[in-house]
Amino acid sequence: MQFHRFENSSALNSTFARWLIRIVKDAIAERGHAYLAVSGGRTPQALFAHLAGTDLPWQQVTITLADDRWLAPDAQDSNERLVKSVLLQDKASAAHFVSLVTTDERAEQGAAVINQRLSSLPKFDAVILGMGEDGHTASLFPCSQELSLGLSTTQDAVAVHPTTAPYQRISLSKQRLLNTQHLFLHLVGAGKLPVLNQAVAGDDVLQMPIRAFLHHPCVDIQVMFATE
Repeated sequence: MQFHRFENSSALNSTFARWLIRIVKDAIAERGHAYLAVSGGRTPQALFAHLAGTDLPWQQVTITLADDRWLAPDAQDSNERLVKSVLLQDKASAAHFVSLVTTDERAEQGAAVINQRLSSLPKFDAVILGMGEDGHTASLFPCSQELSLGLSTTQDAVAVHPTTAPYQRISLSKQRLLNTQHLFLHLVGAGKLPVLNQAVAGDDVLQMPIRAFLHHPCVDIQVMFATE
């Protein structure tokens, strides 16, 4: 783990955007296309807006999500809606997007289709994770019965039914999230630091799933943190 602390979220996003732009450019130069997995929520919105106006060959970029709520893509709480309304705007509107939802009523009914979609994507160039105050990341919640599956399966995605958060979910698995050239944890808010410190101090991944990424022996996660 490498910890990067910034004076504020503006400084964080400026640096983070530069790093991601370089990653995208290098990936396109190397294999003709870049693949990103991003997270929803409030934290990445300013970063998304910054990237949206960046002059990149976006038609050679594919974006998907680390997880999503099992909702219609235009629902208020949908991560897909957030990404499409903030990141896939302006110049970035030319990027390709891979959805994590289907029209099936339940997430487990659509999981096979989602896994088929994801199977066509190669190793990610960058994955951006977030973290909740309970130590969850993506939709790998410590409260969910599906957590052990999400941490151990070789499938790309799993259906999740958290008991401490609303909505059924679809989440990329630990293995798929780790299948990336660059792994980031994007944190903003003073309250996130003690949670991070608690996660770093322990090793029970079922108690705090983010530990599976912070302590992984082969993937060096970059923690991007600002208190405000």
